[in-house]
Amino acid sequence: MTASPAPARRDNLTVFVKGLRVEAGIGVYDHEHGRLQPLVIDVTLDLGPAEVHGLSDTINYETVAASARRIVAEGHVGLVETFAERLALHCLEDDRVLGVTVRVDKPGALETADGAGCELTYRR
Repeated sequence: MTASPAPARRDNLTVFVKGLRVEAGIGVYDHEHGRLQPLVIDVTLDLGPAEVHGLSDTINYETVAASARRIVAEGHVGLVETFAERLALHCLEDDRVLGVTVRVDKPGALETADGAGCELTYRR
């Protein structure tokens, strides 16, 4: 007799925002103060095995974008690492988020590179 396969179970739900573009006051050098520079942001949120039946069961993408815009509105940030950390911590304010990875690319930071920036991950 052949055993029945185990029933499928939800292992993990990941919500992401990729390529979010914002103009931010960012940089440590004198020539970077008083002007806006583009940032390209990727955010990945780990929600664990959450079941989703409606928007209230998940993270709205706009919430992530609004958090990034709020950081921009707060004023100049010296490092992309600081920007990434602030955004990650904003995302973790929602108890459903078990982990977050934020990647911030600062196009044009290096003349000879396609991108430069950082990526960081927080887990509960």
